[in-house]
Formats: sequence, C-alpha cells, structure tokens
Amino acid sequence: MQLIRGLCALPAFPDGCVVTLGNFDGVHLGHQAVLRQAADQAREFGLPLVVLIFEPLPREFFAPHAPVARLTRLRERAAFIAELGVVDVLLVHPFNAAFAQSTAEAFVEQVLVDALHARRIVIGDDFRFGKNRQGDFALLEQLGQRFDFSVQAAATWALDGERVSSTRIRSHLTERDVAGAARLLGRPFTLCGRVIHGDKRGRQLGFPTANVALHRRLSPLRGVFAVKTTLPDGAIVNGVANVGTRPTVDGQDARLEVHLFDFDRDIYGQMVRVAFCHPLRDEQKFSSLEALMEQITRDASAARAWHDHAAHP
Repeated sequence: MQLIRGLCALPAFPDGCVVTLGNFDGVHLGHQAVLRQAADQAREFGLPLVVLIFEPLPREFFAPHAPVARLTRLRERAAFIAELGVVDVLLVHPFNAAFAQSTAEAFVEQVLVDALHARRIVIGDDFRFGKNRQGDFALLEQLGQRFDFSVQAAATWALDGERVSSTRIRSHLTERDVAGAARLLGRPFTLCGRVIHGDKRGRQLGFPTANVALHRRLSPLRGVFAVKTTLPDGAIVNGVANVGTRPTVDGQDARLEVHLFDFDRDIYGQMVRVAFCHPLRDEQKFSSLEALMEQITRDASAARAWHDHAAHP
C-alpha cells in the first residue's frame, strides 16, 4: 500500500480508480467491511483502490478545544488499513480552513474527479461532506451522472442488532470494557508509540516501565490493565500497564506506562504496540508513593495471574 499525503504527490490514474472515503477511526469491523466491499469493486473494474481519509479529523478541526479521544492516530490507521492487504493507495487529505469552506460540488469536481479520476465511489449512505455538510449520497449520485462515475452504498456491519461504530467502541473503552471493544474492532484495542525516557520513578519503585509516547491529549481508555506488548522484531511480551494522567505524581497529558514481565532489553526509541487484554482497576490517586508501590505490586500479581490463566485455561 502506498501512503500519499496531499493531492500534489498523487500518482497518475490514467484509467481511473475506485474510491472510498471517511474517517476510518479505529478501522473496526464496519470499516473493514467497507474496505473489502470497495476492493471487490476495484477488482471488478480492474482498477486500483484509493482510500481517502482526512487529517486532522473534521471534528478535531471544528472543535479544537474539545478534542476527540481517538481510537487510532494516523500512523495506526495507516498500519491497520495496510494490514488488510486490499488497498493500493491511502490518500491523506489535509482538513484545514480552506478545505472546510469548499462546497460539496467543488470537492467532488476537484478531488474525486480532477485529481483521482474516480470511476466508482463506495460510501456510506449517511456520509456528509463539503461546506456545512451539504453533500450526501444523493448529491453524489447526481454529480456522478455529470462526471461519469457511479456510486455504491457501503455495507452496514452490525453486531447484537446494533451498527458497529467508532462511537460505540469509545463507549466500551470508557467503561474499560476492552472485551466489548475487541469484538467490534475484530482485534484487541491497542495503543502504539515510541518508547521514551521517563522520570525513572517506576525503576525506583522496583517496577521499571517502558514509557510510550502517545502524542495525544486524550486516550479513550484509562486505568490499569493486563497487556501484551508487540516489539518491532515481532516478539510479544506479557505485562501490566497504566494509561492515564498519573494523578499521584500530578501528571496531565495522556501517558502509557508498561511494566514488561521478565524483560531486561533496552528498547528506548523503538515503536511498540500495546494490546489491552483485561481490566484490573481504574486509575486512582494514592496518598503516598509507598501506597502506590503496594498497589503496583498487587496489580502486577493480578496481571501475571490473568496471563497464566489465559495461557492455561
């Protein structure tokens, strides 16, 4: 899969392409169904599949002081989409002030027609686009007659009688229901980032941690969990993790700290993927570092017990 940032770097599509577009935050089962449906259309037409996403998310642009607890950063979205193995080009279009003022008709003509030469567009029938969200499925169908492309409604994926959505997954994660979120994602919920140097407080307490830079103000998940951490070489290490703001030591931005069991390698600077397997407790503030250390000891024991039971049920 080729990752392209902005229209100026697009490859030529002399015969056109099949396009699907949206936020795809989480790349959950519903998104995966849409991408596979679009891939089927691309194979039928004998054309490449282009997935168009926006950065930042439109909601983040319009409400910068009320940030969204994203399920996936751009790097993670791209990785999960690439892992499906059905997408040829992932196009990241900047969502800025100029783009927000673009009319629905201008977006279709300038991006979908002039830049991408779209032959077929696969899109949810509830998707809105253009200034003031003027564009919808019906408008796309009308413009398709003018610009010679066809439009297909994307499949809706439901579990337990409810549509799979990013909002529904965030609701599960807010309740620390990682099993419920995993069912909708089709995989465990993960956070990815680079291991950075911290204040070494965990090492002083007897529990050295890998501090993972999340580069986000909010995490959709908070608390202490049994986790599995995937390293760049593919090795998977059991552990226990805290994600949140570390109230005992006056933390602010979202931070992920992972204690890896029976592990002593230097992984500073490496990208890791942390999968949240089982909730242990909510994040809380302790009266002293001693009380915090006692709780961390209990958390590590509980996480080890969960991993042992999962391996030998």
